[in-house]
Amino acid sequence: MRHRKKKQNLARSQSQRRALLRSLASALILREKIFTTEGKAKKLRPFLEKSISRARKNNLTTKRLLLRDFSPRIVNKLIKEIGPRYLDRPGGYLRIIKINPRKTDNAKMVLLELVK
Repeated sequence: MRHRKKKQNLARSQSQRRALLRSLASALILREKIFTTEGKAKKLRPFLEKSISRARKNNLTTKRLLLRDFSPRIVNKLIKEIGPRYLDRPGGYLRIIKINPRKTDNAKMVLLELVK
């Protein structure tokens, strides 16, 4: 039975979901603002907030953990720029702003950005 087993799989297998989250997170870290669908943004938020919380610590262990998910260029930006920016903030590093639906398929779109 399916009791209490609701999860959002984004119509992808687990490996495809992980790859999607990593690529969206990488784009967001590099550009600090992306447009995506609401479902993907809601799925990305906890993944990226955990990564930013790890980057705040700035030690070898967290760097190795981040390197499992991201390229060295992105890890360096996380540890050197984004992590120190949020040292005094207890959480909530991302902002989701709803915008007009996509014209082609009427999907709910959002602007996902890092809080300044």
